Amino acid sequence: MSKTVKALLSACALAAAAGVVHAQEQVVNLYSARHYSTDEALYSGFTKATGIKINRVDADDAGILARLKAEGAASPADVILLVDAARLYKGEVDGLFQPIQSKVLNDAIPANLRSKPAADGGIAWFGLSTRARVIVYNKVKMQKADIDTYEELGDPKNKGKLCIRSGSHPYNLSLFGAVTEHMGEQKAEAWLKGLVANLARPPKGGDTDQIKAVAAGECDIAVTNSYYLARMMRSTKPEDVAVVNKVGVVFPNQESWGTHLNIAGGAVAKHSKNQANAVKFLEYLASPEAQNYFANGNNEWPAAKGVTLDNPALKAMTGGQPFKSETIPISAVGANTTKVQQMLDRVGFQ
Repeated sequence: MSKTVKALLSACALAAAAGVVHAQEQVVNLYSARHYSTDEALYSGFTKATGIKINRVDADDAGILARLKAEGAASPADVILLVDAARLYKGEVDGLFQPIQSKVLNDAIPANLRSKPAADGGIAWFGLSTRARVIVYNKVKMQKADIDTYEELGDPKNKGKLCIRSGSHPYNLSLFGAVTEHMGEQKAEAWLKGLVANLARPPKGGDTDQIKAVAAGECDIAVTNSYYLARMMRSTKPEDVAVVNKVGVVFPNQESWGTHLNIAGGAVAKHSKNQANAVKFLEYLASPEAQNYFANGNNEWPAAKGVTLDNPALKAMTGGQPFKSETIPISAVGANTTKVQQMLDRVGFQ
């Protein structure tokens, strides 16, 4: 074999190897706690726009954080998607995320919906969609004015009327963490004690179960994330239509600090092997296209600034008008989780 042919073959082999490496880099390994079939459009849209393939592992928030800890530096994860502020905060505190610097994300996502900046200005996680923690009520038995604040959920006038899921569920921990931030620990604990006194039944089930319980007359008021109600409002099932017709909805605290918003958000994994692709994916999720998928696919409000939505259920919920949401840093809500859990133990909130 001539030297020229050998050199040519060697060059071809190197080019092929480089091509394999390049191909291997065009992936994002995603650990996701979002179990919504409508998100498939997000993933295909990203791949179509960038050519980057998404390999996805699904689990709940706690399972994902536990897996990241167990895998350590060997973890293949690039992007982490979680559906609660407290879980995102925990992942940050446990050192499972890699703070990133992205002008696209910083410009798109309001400062109160992302982590506090690291020393170098990097951000550990970003909120990508929001869900309001609202109050639903029996339209026949209750007056809206009697439950238009979170504080009234613990008022003795509503004794025996409240349905709510477990106090330790992340959605409630975040709500209670927000209330603690607004009220202070002493008043928040007294409020939680009032919630326990006002329960119509022991906490059980998910948010949809609470809505159905109000419609069935098991209780007069309940707490739910807005997208569960919006999902029922968009349903054509007769049983869902019947439930929706019996309940009203309140966006609490419009005259004070505003309605509590929880987030679903994302982060780059600490040991990401495809960091550039991971950042591209998060930036895509903050784009108007992706934000509308969140809104129309899973009935969540966009987190990015200036994105309009055309979701009939979300519009019907607010009468087509914007609502006042709280502006406290969502990172502070996550930071209150431990003290909230201790308060729940003290007041006997299951």
